[in-house]
Order: sequence, then C-alpha cells, then structure tokens
Amino acid sequence: MERAFFFDVFGTLVDWREGVAKNVRAAFQDRGQQIDAHAFADTWRGQYDPAMERIRSGDRGYVPLDVLHRENLNATLAEFDIEGAFDEEARDNLSRAWERLPPWPDVHEGLKKLGALGFVAPCSNASIALSVRLARFAGLCWDGIVGAEIAQSYKPAPEVYKASCSALGFAPENVIMVAAHNDDLAAASSVGLQTAFIPRPGEHGSAQTVDLTPAGNWTYVGQDLVDLAARIEMRD
Repeated sequence: MERAFFFDVFGTLVDWREGVAKNVRAAFQDRGQQIDAHAFADTWRGQYDPAMERIRSGDRGYVPLDVLHRENLNATLAEFDIEGAFDEEARDNLSRAWERLPPWPDVHEGLKKLGALGFVAPCSNASIALSVRLARFAGLCWDGIVGAEIAQSYKPAPEVYKASCSALGFAPENVIMVAAHNDDLAAASSVGLQTAFIPRPGEHGSAQTVDLTPAGNWTYVGQDLVDLAARIEMRD
C-alpha cells in the first residue's frame, strides 16, 4: 500500500533561528549597524502564531505566510525602534530570509531514506512559493507540496492536514506526519494521520524548554530523520 510522509519544515527540517539571525546580521552590517540578531529573530518569530491565529479564528481571511512575514517584520522593526534603518526594498529582501534557511545536518540523507519508503512532501504553514524557494536553497527534494495554502488556513487547524491528504490522494491513515513539535503531531493525529517525532533541541537556542521529548503516544519516535527511517523500515 502506498504511503506518504508529510513534514513540518520550520524547525523540523531547517534551522530557522540561525538562518534568520544570519540574514538579519548581514542586513544590519550592510548599514554599518550592529544588533542582537538572535533576539531580533526570536521577536520576529514571536509574531508568527498570533498573526496566524487571526486567520484560523476567522478574524481575517487567508493570506500567504509571505505576507505575514513581511507585516511581522514591520512590527519587529518598530518594536526595536529601528524603523528608519530599512526602506521598502530592503524590507522586502530581509523578509525573504525565510526562503534562505539551512537544513539540519541529517536532513538530506534522512529525506532520501524516507523517500525510498513513500512519497515525501512538506505540510507546512509556508506558501507554495516560499516552499519552492526554500527547497531550492536548502536542497529539499519533494514529490509534491501541500500545507497551508492548499487549505487556506494554518496548522494546527485540522483542515490543513485533511486537505493535504486529499490533494495527494492519500487516506489519512496512510500518511505519517513528521515534526519536532508535539502540538503539530497532536493535531495531525486527531484527524487520523500517523505521527513521527524527532527532537530539535537547538531550535530555540540553548534555553529551549519545549519539544525536547515526545509528549504523546506517537506512532514513531526517532533521534533524527536517518534514525527515524531505520526504525520505520524495521517495523515494515
């Protein structure tokens, strides 16, 4: 029977914090300025879920994550009181930092091994456009792209997982959602997907306290993607 692996991307496959901080640091250095790039990245990311929640709750119609990232960048610059440092063109370029994020070390080998066991696709809150550009930058090889834009909503809304399964023609029970975030897996499990947890203890820096261990009875747990593939293959 055919199966598919759906992947969370930001944090699970790519190191958004270091990647965004690198882009932020370079942008400020180009202007002869210095900034705590990790603090800026954390604040920018902190705008992420509240912005999506307004769409999930129906207070705002769906807009792609690219739009939210750009709006959240404006809010972050204002919070740091440095709005005058970037014109519109510079803000557009910095907002695309989310297309330029490095993969974790196990990702390329892990995706190759999991791809030999089933279809692979991101089920991310990223837009399709962002997903395509990030895939090219980070070397992520997909059989297809599903996620938020397919459903016109944002994870962990149940319709994102259901619409993604439908788009690729899979029953939920034949899809394994892979994520480093327990809430993502809980939402996927609630609509019938299988689940796989891998930890990314460096996602939020050295002070990370969440998602260090599995918090549910997930179908699979691995140390990284390569280990996960081996465990799945052993159970086949």
